Amino acid sequence: MLVAELAALRTFRLLEQPLEDPAPGEIQVRVEATGICGSDLHSYGEGAVGDTPCEYPMVLGHEPAGTVVKTGAGVTGWAAGDRAALEPALYCYHCEACRTGHHNVCAQIRFLSNPGHPGFFRELVNLPATNLLPIPAGLSMELASMAEPLAVAMHSMQFASIRPGETVAVFGAGPIGLLTIACLKLAGAGRIWAVEPVAHRREMARQMGADAALDPAEREAARELTAETGGRGVDCAIDCAAKQQTTNQAIRAVRWAGRVVLTGIHSDALVPFEVSPMRRKELAIFNVRRSNGETHAAVELLAERARWFAPLVTHTRPLDHIADAFHIAERYADGVGKMVVTGR
Repeated sequence: MLVAELAALRTFRLLEQPLEDPAPGEIQVRVEATGICGSDLHSYGEGAVGDTPCEYPMVLGHEPAGTVVKTGAGVTGWAAGDRAALEPALYCYHCEACRTGHHNVCAQIRFLSNPGHPGFFRELVNLPATNLLPIPAGLSMELASMAEPLAVAMHSMQFASIRPGETVAVFGAGPIGLLTIACLKLAGAGRIWAVEPVAHRREMARQMGADAALDPAEREAARELTAETGGRGVDCAIDCAAKQQTTNQAIRAVRWAGRVVLTGIHSDALVPFEVSPMRRKELAIFNVRRSNGETHAAVELLAERARWFAPLVTHTRPLDHIADAFHIAERYADGVGKMVVTGR
């Protein structure tokens, strides 16, 4: 099978590797589509994701969908040719987090695309049968690959706790920010602002349901948001960008006793927070760690609202052109929204 390894900073190499037959309880899947995530871009362009350095060579990619090739012993309900969205996390199911329903923070988690655990930028993969979710008829592979990031956005709504009519600011209108805007619309948010420096992404935010899109290069976002809410501030701010001062802008933009949700991943392991306004306002600060059981609902939502979500997938490149795919995605070039790497 063809595998795309990240061999060094901004350097991919393509090689052929063998793959054994699936073990009992496993399914072998041909990977048809894998989205490029912001954390993939951290690994590609920065050599780390937060405080976790890359260990070269490594295989990135954790937003996959594919087609069943063969099944291992004991597997029922799946057959060659079936289409599936693929869950990239392997849990231990025995630690305290797993036993209390917090599988996304499993103490022994193996997240495929992290160092030592190859991801999905390859042709074939063997997975436990529990990691496959059926793709409804009519949902494309490219759109099905959005299930993983959409599940993350859906999980963030648990912390945002949006009540009908509440105001929300979303910092960053990359794919996760755009999916968050969609989730906010479905949650009944009142006015939604997107704060995004890239012009075509501001337009995509409006198309996904943002009522306004601010360019932080033109005006300070927190000051503008405070002014537009009559000096009150927004009820909730969600930082999907984790760039420079976006978290502190979110803290400044929120009303007294408001909520700040941190979905994006900062490049630096240590980030200064403006603790005085955070304390004075008695803000609730929430961190998002992937998703926790929302992927089934994400697949269903993508199928129900395919026409709404389809414009987010703006670009595709085959696996043997993965270097081009990352080059475009890292630079926000060519009007890219979501870049999806497809089978060769």
